[in-house]
Amino acid sequence: MKKFYSILSVLALAVMMCSCVSTKKIVYFQGADSLYTQAQQVLQQYEMKLKPADQIMVKVTCSEPDLLSVFAQDVVMGSTGGGRSNSSSYLSSGASGSMSNAYGYTITNDGYVVLPSIGKVYVAGLTTVDAAKVIEEKIKEVNHISDPGVTVNLLNARVAVLGAVKAPKVVNLTSERNTVLDVLSQCGDIADTGLRQKIKLFREVEGQRMMYEMDLTKSNVFESPGYYVQQNDLIYVEPNKSQSIKSSAFYTFWTAGATIISTLATVTSMIFLIKNN
Repeated sequence: MKKFYSILSVLALAVMMCSCVSTKKIVYFQGADSLYTQAQQVLQQYEMKLKPADQIMVKVTCSEPDLLSVFAQDVVMGSTGGGRSNSSSYLSSGASGSMSNAYGYTITNDGYVVLPSIGKVYVAGLTTVDAAKVIEEKIKEVNHISDPGVTVNLLNARVAVLGAVKAPKVVNLTSERNTVLDVLSQCGDIADTGLRQKIKLFREVEGQRMMYEMDLTKSNVFESPGYYVQQNDLIYVEPNKSQSIKSSAFYTFWTAGATIISTLATVTSMIFLIKNN
């Protein structure tokens, strides 16, 4: 009888051990305590570069509001041609008395933004700051406005998140500096079934699709080219083996059996103790 109790105890212990997960598999940034005793320089490029099909807001300012009327065409140039759209636009007075006008445009497949009266301006591969400078020079070149001020903002920056996260979705980026951690936190963090060591980020770079694999349990994740996300990135969190096991019929029977064994072991152990006393 004692042998029977011993077997049940061993089985119950095995069930409890199966439910345990090593902290090395779930703790983020292991080794950071020693690595970051001193400040580390940020080397990655986190500025977003404009790409075909991106939607941008072009804001033009000048001291003479009448000169801005040429931009009062709510035109969105699509990747397959031009057409009218209900993109946002406004005419407002600045703090210094200058006037401004802003409209949304879509970058064409060949990397241009087409501006009224100005024409085609190549902006693909540029940051929003650099694109604003190029557009500003183009406006001066055609002698339309002598003192233009141009601001360019990215309107449709987003990242898709799939796999073992708590809330898979498309995340709209609110700034041009976003990390993979920012995006994952918007999805409720990685699910219990997700592998923090297997974060894959897919990115299109100059017509080529790249993949970066990151391990969030390592402190060197900050050095990954995929740490700072870009617009239209795709993040995939790989599930662990338990996810496929849990969906199997075997797991259902094993879970039920483990529960019965654990309960039976507890009851029989109590009976054994009572009898001995």
